[in-house]
Amino acid sequence: MTLTVLFAAGQPLFDAYKTALEQAFQDHALNVRLVTDAPPEQVDYIIYAPSSPLQDFTPYTACKAVLNLWAGVEKIVDNPTLTQPLCRMVDPALTQGMVEYVCGHVLRHHLGMDAHIHARPGDWQPVEPPLAQERSVGILGLGALGLAVAQALGHFGFDIHGWARSPKSVPGITCHHGPKGLEACLSRAQILVTLLPLTRDTENLLDARTLQILPKGAALINPGRGGLVDDTALIAALDSGQLGHATLDVFRTEPLPADHAFWAHARVTVTPHIAATTRPKTAARVIAENIARSAQGQPLLHLVDRPRGY
Repeated sequence: MTLTVLFAAGQPLFDAYKTALEQAFQDHALNVRLVTDAPPEQVDYIIYAPSSPLQDFTPYTACKAVLNLWAGVEKIVDNPTLTQPLCRMVDPALTQGMVEYVCGHVLRHHLGMDAHIHARPGDWQPVEPPLAQERSVGILGLGALGLAVAQALGHFGFDIHGWARSPKSVPGITCHHGPKGLEACLSRAQILVTLLPLTRDTENLLDARTLQILPKGAALINPGRGGLVDDTALIAALDSGQLGHATLDVFRTEPLPADHAFWAHARVTVTPHIAATTRPKTAARVIAENIARSAQGQPLLHLVDRPRGY
């Protein structure tokens, strides 16, 4: 049986993914016709990116699943025409990239490296940094990415506090949940990492009130979603010294406009959404595995819970 898989993520991404997908389908013994256009009623699966012009899923009556290329699904999950199962991307290489980005910047802030990198000649201030076990790191979000980051940082010996919507128990991590748990996690986080999905409940989670709960001078690292943080409140917290620094990889508008206040702020580091990118070779294997599972009547992996938004 030949399966028709529609790649609805744009021609540039198709050019990048075509060879990797064809190899992954072959490795899973799948007979696939990979196309960028087809009559909707003939399509069995859709590979998707939120930037796709495909917004009306109604005609795709035979489609068994929509397989997102991105970890985030906030731009598609509320589409009223989408009745097919939706799967988010959980790519081992994406996870590894996120772990490396966060660990690098946590260590940068923990060791006070910026002071040495930007030191002027003769600025000799031998301040001894604390050891990792003397530093608390808070992680908002204990999904696939947050958990991987928390465990990696735990290997350094940091005092890890994680927060999730529902109760969790993870060895080596002090887990919090709910509104009171959020305050408890924030109050300890000398370095805070945000890895939550963007939903109605998490948008502007870090606002003027919650930023004040952080220890004075805390560092914020946001490689999750730009909408998790109230930009105006963040600037105010940096200006007052409540926050010592913000390292931001995601923004409400991308690319970040050249006139945005973040670019000129001395206590903000802007990185161009590079913390965790989906890589064709490994992501193609995830997609092929999910199609193979579906074809065999097995449950789909990484299925999105629509009411929760992720």
